[in-house]
Amino acid sequence: MSLHEEEALGKAYDARLMRRLLTYLWPYRRAVSIALAAIVGHSALQLAQPYLTKLAIDSYIATGDLDGLNLIAVIFLVVLVGSFALEYVRTYTLQMTGQRIMFDLRMQVYGHLQKLDVRFYDRNPVGRLMTRVTTDVDVLNEMFASGVVAIFGDVFMLIGIMAVLLSMDWRLALVAFSVLPLIAIVTQWFRRNVRETYRTVRVWIARINAYLQEHLTGMATVQLFRREARSFNEFDEINRTHRDANIASIFYYAVFYPLIELVGALAASLIIWYGGGWVLDGSLTLGVLVAFLLYAQRFFRPISDMSEKFNILQAAMASSERIFKLLDTPVEIESPARPGARPGRSAGRLEFDGVWFAYNDDDYVLRDLSFVVEPGERVGIVGATGAGKTTIINLLMRFYDVSRGRILVDGVDVRDMELDQLRRRSSLVLQDVHLFAGSIAANVRLGDETISDADVRAAITNVHADRFIDRLADGIASPVAERGATLSVGQKQLLSFARALAFDPRILVLDEATSSIDTETELLIQDALRVLMAGRTTIAIAHRLSTIQDMDKILVLHKGTLREAGTHQELLSRRGIYYKLYQLQYQEVAAGG
Repeated sequence: MSLHEEEALGKAYDARLMRRLLTYLWPYRRAVSIALAAIVGHSALQLAQPYLTKLAIDSYIATGDLDGLNLIAVIFLVVLVGSFALEYVRTYTLQMTGQRIMFDLRMQVYGHLQKLDVRFYDRNPVGRLMTRVTTDVDVLNEMFASGVVAIFGDVFMLIGIMAVLLSMDWRLALVAFSVLPLIAIVTQWFRRNVRETYRTVRVWIARINAYLQEHLTGMATVQLFRREARSFNEFDEINRTHRDANIASIFYYAVFYPLIELVGALAASLIIWYGGGWVLDGSLTLGVLVAFLLYAQRFFRPISDMSEKFNILQAAMASSERIFKLLDTPVEIESPARPGARPGRSAGRLEFDGVWFAYNDDDYVLRDLSFVVEPGERVGIVGATGAGKTTIINLLMRFYDVSRGRILVDGVDVRDMELDQLRRRSSLVLQDVHLFAGSIAANVRLGDETISDADVRAAITNVHADRFIDRLADGIASPVAERGATLSVGQKQLLSFARALAFDPRILVLDEATSSIDTETELLIQDALRVLMAGRTTIAIAHRLSTIQDMDKILVLHKGTLREAGTHQELLSRRGIYYKLYQLQYQEVAAGG
């Protein structure tokens, strides 16, 4: 069960984690104070009811005082109404507070996730992170709403009942308390076993989430390779194990609560046995005996409630440990505390100066890479798979930091620039286009309201995306399904071009941006790009060499090093790596034709 080791529980109670959790209550301390006052008041009124019954029996029924009995009945009614009102205040206040804390915590977690670098997402499955933001936060809501504060009421009730019983008759109180060792044994057995089953349930919940996220996202591949039956059987096994773990948990609950009821009945029997004898010999009143029986019923209810709240607390400790582990994950890529000299108006000059980079340890993807791209210059980057082409883009956008060397934008090291300032200068078009649910216009402007509908329309027209958008019923207001499911690959790519151009960058970066475009569409894009790249620094990573032949300069990478540089014709004349790549693609095209 090592796949999700972090799902395993730590301590049942961790004071450090609890202190940190309680800080989320501080902004709502007034509401919590109201809830605590309501809990104390409700518990006091609950304690008063059996005592009023004792008074009614001993002071008024036994003496035939009807007027006094009527007064007790009115007081009892007032107590019941007050108990209802205070319970309403307690429930409403705690539930509202729990919802607000859950909102705050989710926003904090999501805000932190936005700051984490790409390397973090390389190591952590999306399904696991979704569990943190959804399921784990829900567990904490339950703790705040019905656990940590409400348990105070249970403790107050238990202490209050014990005090009242001892004050009324210490002998019968000791009889009632004689079953407490049994309660302790049963409760300890329940806690120990439920804790283990709960751990198992949590592990398999995480596995279900991860499996569903992976296979629903890749459903097209599952269907294409006819893996439906195998995928179904794998999910059946995971789901079955999760069900069996829950069934084990159900067994312990099914045994615990009847045992508590049984012990409560035993306590009532002992009270009747001893108390009844003392009533007969005149050393105890009937009202006290009845009150003891009523208090005994109320005594064991908080005990079972506290056992349930122990499970809530245990779940909260496990969830909070995972959430805080995520929140404590350091942000490795962030704006410097003291940014260096701000470059003036962006000219778009790029320089890689002795850059080394490794994703893992010393397995370098780039080795002592140096080159300069002058403002407005168009540069193509080619090389075999694994040569380090995409890594250049990742470093330039500062998704990762260089291991050695430096990258300069307009003379300033990217590590000394504010991230917003760096990324505002560039537009990046990736091979794998990500579109969001919303309208076409919303996917182009991405929330930047300074980009008007006219700007959106101009960008769409420049990349010739208007050819398919104008055929849609609502034009740029037409809806886009999640991940652009209703659009073709070529259409999504055109929209990504429009998105990049709408932001009017000084630096335009194309990462295999035309690899999924048919020949006709590519010709349209190339025509648009010739105009749009004018005056902009452009870096284009290309698989098809035909897309970069008219670039001002072409860089040829091989195993992370810069091996060749020059124009298309210059590189062909050298008959080096570029020439071989060109020959291979020419042969492929010829064979395909």
